[in-house]
Amino acid sequence: MNLSAKSTSHPLPLLELTQMANAIRVLSMDIVEKAQSGHPGMPMGMADVATVLFRNFLKFSPNDSKWLDRDRFVLSAGHGSALLYSLLYLTGYPDMHIEDLKAFRTWGSKTAGHPEYNHAEGIETTTGPLGQGLANAVGMALAQKLEASELGAEISDHKIYTIVGDGCLMEGISHEAISLAGHLKLNNLIVLFDDNGISIDGPTSLSVSDNQQARFKASGWAVDEIDGHNFEDIFVALTRAQNSDKPVMIACKTQIAKGSPNKAGTSAVHGSPLGAAEIQAVRTNLSWRLPPFEIPQDILKSWRDIAEKNALVYEAWQKRWAALPKAQKEEITRRRNGDLPSGFEKAFQSLTQKFITEKTSVASRQSSQMVLDEISTVIPELLGGSADLTGSNNTQGKSMKAVTPQDFSGRYIHYGVREHAMGAMMNGIALHGGFIPYGGTFLVFVDYLKPALRLSALMGIRVIYVMTHDSIGLGEDGPTHQPIEQLASLRAVPNLHVFRPCDAVEVAESWSTAIALKSTPSVLTLTRQKLPLLRTEETENLTAKGGYILRSCEGAPQVILIATGSEVEIAVSVHETLRTKGVPSHVVSMPCTTLFDEQDATYKKSVLGAGLRVAIEAASPLGWDKYVGEEGLIFGMTTFGASAPYQDLYRHFGFTQENITAKILEKLGE
Repeated sequence: MNLSAKSTSHPLPLLELTQMANAIRVLSMDIVEKAQSGHPGMPMGMADVATVLFRNFLKFSPNDSKWLDRDRFVLSAGHGSALLYSLLYLTGYPDMHIEDLKAFRTWGSKTAGHPEYNHAEGIETTTGPLGQGLANAVGMALAQKLEASELGAEISDHKIYTIVGDGCLMEGISHEAISLAGHLKLNNLIVLFDDNGISIDGPTSLSVSDNQQARFKASGWAVDEIDGHNFEDIFVALTRAQNSDKPVMIACKTQIAKGSPNKAGTSAVHGSPLGAAEIQAVRTNLSWRLPPFEIPQDILKSWRDIAEKNALVYEAWQKRWAALPKAQKEEITRRRNGDLPSGFEKAFQSLTQKFITEKTSVASRQSSQMVLDEISTVIPELLGGSADLTGSNNTQGKSMKAVTPQDFSGRYIHYGVREHAMGAMMNGIALHGGFIPYGGTFLVFVDYLKPALRLSALMGIRVIYVMTHDSIGLGEDGPTHQPIEQLASLRAVPNLHVFRPCDAVEVAESWSTAIALKSTPSVLTLTRQKLPLLRTEETENLTAKGGYILRSCEGAPQVILIATGSEVEIAVSVHETLRTKGVPSHVVSMPCTTLFDEQDATYKKSVLGAGLRVAIEAASPLGWDKYVGEEGLIFGMTTFGASAPYQDLYRHFGFTQENITAKILEKLGE
């Protein structure tokens, strides 16, 4: 059953299509020219492809940009943002006005240099870092398959379209993304390759001679090659793609800055305005007589009529939606709004009680597994995965069935050794809606997915990164696998919460807090080695405060021991030893520095106190000076680790009760 009604009959109205495409060309070049900054070449070159896609195939509603069953359009080649902004204006998105196009790349504008999620309706993701949008699109396509397996094609039957350029396909992330998409047979994904042969430095032949079509075929894709300026070719290829049993790549042979008589086909128009003289030459060449930012009413009407045709599809879907049982609609709406089920708090409370009662003392990666075993049955939208480290990351809840090319009813994704794609795909899954994605790897490999994680934070979306083997405590695997600088680098990312829990209770609290954060990604850093249970009484969620007093003394403390993760156990031991020597101290567990920084000054002062502050973390000391001050002590890692049992490493690098106590007493002059 065809629910989308996206095709048209022959013959194609070539004059109308040409005029509509030229509207994109002149708007795009005018947008960039007014800003004196931007990339006009790609929008002008892909104008014909975009026109056929939006006019004849894309299912969307400008008045309901969050429509569950809309097709997604991802501009992976985000430098061509003028193309997207022109399309949003031309198709009638109510919050995209001609004044917004004129404000391109200016302070406070919706029309940023590269498309930014939530800046304007119709922008599905933030793109610009090349290849990220392609992997986002793969994540969206996977999310649609999962959604359709739950809701059926009557409610979820949309496709994901993405425009990629040579740069997207040069980036290594593209290999990971297209490989997994081919393996999963994501036939709802259509990639439009802007094959113009030009990059910033000049012709792509300077640096690449890949056969991209053969590459996609080798990864299990269906591939088409067309003239990207022939409307008939474009239409036929997109028509064929609708019923493919594989993901589809359409290589569109285009000319960058098509329509520019003197600069088309050159790198000069990749990232620079055309200039006033060439702008006028383009207008003459295209017989475009109106001044900048003016579109003839008949051409604008052709664009606005697309939304009216789509309105019939939208209304038919709304009737199917209305026919659903009330409870099902409420559940779908809850998940789409990012709200959590009412019973999730009780699940965490029960877990905390269980950990305390049973004195659960395991590696935090294992207590994380225990958490997932419970909450995966309570939060149906939780969607897990790992980059081929499931048994090490402990990321598959016991009720989670794996997703396969034949069965999309599972809730666990085997990403393979593809950290780059995993991070960006999780972004796409979160952006698609209906799921809370989390994925695991070793903390040291966070550098592989850092660009995607950074975009998670920039977009403000709920993605959870489970990073195990979080310090030199992983031991024998050695310095290649022992993260030293990663915690500091992650804490430097704005709008990112980094959790390093010290025991099973803090693990449960970290998960509870991370899942409740709608507009912030989180990183959970977990140990390989066993941790004792340090939280022995039921309390409120103290991890949500970022830092708190775990062990206290009578009266004012002389020393405040601040630690995270596995080093909190050491701080407690130091605390006990100092007590025997008549030195009162507090132990502050600080599982999330960002959340602690968000507390009011009174609370922070009450936790940190006025004594000698000592920070203990088996990682880079960078950043701890803000908590301990100039007179404080920091026990951290200033070199790489080594391959040895973790107990030996902790002794060698000074993370022992004896060494830390001695240095504190020396500092105190005792």
